[in-house]
Amino acid sequence: MNSLAELVKTKRKEEKLTQEEFAERAGVALTVIRKIEQGKQNLNLDKVNRVLKMFGHTMGPIQTRTGEPYKKVNA
Repeated sequence: MNSLAELVKTKRKEEKLTQEEFAERAGVALTVIRKIEQGKQNLNLDKVNRVLKMFGHTMGPIQTRTGEPYKKVNA
């Protein structure tokens, strides 16, 4: 699994839950589950973590550079 969308969708299906059932159990709106599973990038971290908590996971900062001074990233 290499994406948040794949992880959530796979785990939800393993639990045999519809998106609606999963949203209710996670305590988030159905639109949150849909956005995550569609790979949308503009997500509320708190809501994503509520969803991931169902599987014993959480999102947080991951170091991507080592010891280098801050450099502007062109997106």
